[in-house]
Amino acid sequence: MLCPDDIHYVTSEYARHDHPGQMAFPNIKPIRTAVSVAAVLFLLGLALGGEQSVPCYFIFGDSLADCGNNNDLNTTSKANYPPYGVDFPQGPTGRFTNGRTAFDLIAELLGFEVYMKPFTTAKGVEILLGVNYASGGAGILDETGMQSGEVIPLNQQLRNHNVTVKRIAEMLRDEELASAYLGKCMYSVGMGNNDYINNYFMPDYYNSSKLYTPLQFAELLILEYSRQLKTLYQLGARKVAVFAVGLVGCVPEELYRFDDETTVCVSLMDTAAALFNDRLTPLVEELNANYTDATFTYINTEAGVVTMPATTIISSEAFIANMTCCKVRLDEGLCYPDSAPCTNRTEYTFFDGFHPTEEANIETANVAYYTNSSEIAYPYNISYLAVLDSDAAKNHVISPIVEDGEKYAAA
Repeated sequence: MLCPDDIHYVTSEYARHDHPGQMAFPNIKPIRTAVSVAAVLFLLGLALGGEQSVPCYFIFGDSLADCGNNNDLNTTSKANYPPYGVDFPQGPTGRFTNGRTAFDLIAELLGFEVYMKPFTTAKGVEILLGVNYASGGAGILDETGMQSGEVIPLNQQLRNHNVTVKRIAEMLRDEELASAYLGKCMYSVGMGNNDYINNYFMPDYYNSSKLYTPLQFAELLILEYSRQLKTLYQLGARKVAVFAVGLVGCVPEELYRFDDETTVCVSLMDTAAALFNDRLTPLVEELNANYTDATFTYINTEAGVVTMPATTIISSEAFIANMTCCKVRLDEGLCYPDSAPCTNRTEYTFFDGFHPTEEANIETANVAYYTNSSEIAYPYNISYLAVLDSDAAKNHVISPIVEDGEKYAAA
């Protein structure tokens, strides 16, 4: 059940007016029965199929995770046209890559037989498997990415999730059961890349770099991000993977913008983003200390091949990292519509000026899911987070995605 490309973004009354920090269940008269979460999961398994390690997966993020939420927004930040999706079974769906995103692949690793549908089209029992809220160009700050048109910032994504929470409560007809169900789900949040790419380092459109030093801007983002992650907790999240900002200065479009052919990365951008990342570990520790019934884990994009996979791939002869696979529109970094992409896509890091190829996303997903390095995943990798507080954690066995029969070697 893949994300279609005929999507119409609809903002409901709930989404426009509810405060995202409120677990605002509708006024439902609970059905007092002996129905347990296990029974609900069994019934869902019969109805939807699959043997995933968590009942549902909710995805918040930007273009690295978007699977179609931007398709019919008034924005240039969309990817619902060829050559995007050239290697995806349903073709162009709104994914900013040639095939699967890293979060599609994480869903596969979690055991899902379908990908999470975008909020704009998810309906009925589909939402019990999870929802993808990600929006290309979006950021932690509401104004981020607006130079390209409409985007769905994290605050709005949380409001949209509040709508989903209410719908699940209505389906299960019991607030306690809904809370228990949501608490077993996996949540991933990958935001902040655009707050640098499409805000701080875009002085022609935004004054943030004039108002704040890099350190002040990082602290501003962390303050807002902390509030948003607490809101997600209040909406029932108990297993949350927080993805750090990637090496934004290493993407081809930024090298073009800065007209720097002397280096593989724009150090000014990466140094600024590192100030934000350095504060994510303390933030995760604070959240885990304050919310002892939840687990937040930090996936460190600078230490591994995660989100912007430049660190290790740039130094690898197996990947071409200084060129894009598709022909890109200057100053936008997106593929020319209907242009022919490179044929050797498995050898490229970047499909367009910003976004990784599916091959790079496979690396991303495997590292985030299986790494044993605390520098990359702290305190847990996603595979362990998924089975935390379950019997499966005692006999945890990994089975990573492989390419061409070669076993993946986790860090």
